[in-house]
Amino acid sequence: MNLDTDPAGSPGGGPVARRRLAAWAYLSRVAEAPCGALLEFIEQEHRGDPVAAAQAVRSRAGLPDAVASATRARYAGDSAERDLAAIAHLGGRLVTRDDDEWPLLRTQQFGLPDPAVDGSPPVALWKVGAMALGRLESRAVAIVGTRAASGYGEHVAAEIAGDLAAQDYLVVSGAAYGIDGAAHRAALGAGGTTVAILACGVDRAYPAGHARLLRAIAESGAVLSEYPPGIVPGRHRFLARNRLVAGLTDATVVVEAGRRSGALNTAGWAERMCRSLLAVPGPVTAATSAGCHMLLRQDRANLAADAEDVMEVAGPFGALGAPPGAGGPARPTDGLTAVQLAVHDGLPARGTRSSEEISVEAGVSLGQTMGALAVLELHGLAVRAGEDWALARAGGPAAR
Repeated sequence: MNLDTDPAGSPGGGPVARRRLAAWAYLSRVAEAPCGALLEFIEQEHRGDPVAAAQAVRSRAGLPDAVASATRARYAGDSAERDLAAIAHLGGRLVTRDDDEWPLLRTQQFGLPDPAVDGSPPVALWKVGAMALGRLESRAVAIVGTRAASGYGEHVAAEIAGDLAAQDYLVVSGAAYGIDGAAHRAALGAGGTTVAILACGVDRAYPAGHARLLRAIAESGAVLSEYPPGIVPGRHRFLARNRLVAGLTDATVVVEAGRRSGALNTAGWAERMCRSLLAVPGPVTAATSAGCHMLLRQDRANLAADAEDVMEVAGPFGALGAPPGAGGPARPTDGLTAVQLAVHDGLPARGTRSSEEISVEAGVSLGQTMGALAVLELHGLAVRAGEDWALARAGGPAAR
């Protein structure tokens, strides 16, 4: 897959930074993801130093049994430079904990690895696309479902995804046929941003029929994987990928899912990680909605009929639907007054608006609007565009 986009940043810098990047690339391949033991080894035994951790893995010196076992098959091969050259050729990069755009809050919320089920964060993320990954920390919603979607399911997925994107929510999914594809396309059609998380290397268009869609996603959003270039999709990798879809978002919406659908695996990860979970009801006779009905019947998921149902639990007041101060990570809009929040919501998802238009949209006076815009600009939430105003983008100059 050739995703013709500019890299979000060039790897390297100085020799030390380049060595660290190569070490992260080696560590992202040396064990099959997810690998909580390797991550703990890097963070605890080597205090987050990838160079020291990589050297220890190569030399086999002082490795805990779990790390030695996980890396035994691959430690002797080092394709780090080749992998970095491959991602650079695609116009992408390897994003690591050394980078400002690493989604720190999200990965911290993955929790400790479960001895029975490894739900640890990714070692690193291979990315192609224009979007900074810090964007995942604010208003991100996963929309998932069956590949064998009905017309009803694709319609509802598109309605929810499009409406969320229009409200500047980030739509995340897995780029599969059916519900995933409908969600990605609707977000793009609404002028929004969407992220595809793959169960293979980002150099592979999977499914092949979505190669053009993946290129479109990368133009404004991102195509991500914890797997290095060249890695092929596999069932176990889809299951591992599902924890990223759930873990890197505020909430997961299951639109259509049979009783044995992979989307229910994503729902399970959302539950383990204490993310909000929603399900869309369908016809009682539809096998494609049986999994959704089970989630609702067992009181494991909230009912989602439209985007407003999703927004009730996925923001804007704090992650996981929590109000400010309830223990969730802070959002840029936390602490705004009702007038300031109304004016912020009156800023267009794309393009610009005059202060008069924003006043009408927000339903407050022009004087209040001007005062609120000044506060929003001070906090990096709004930016002047000549005589008009625009929403500051995460990762953009006004948002830093």
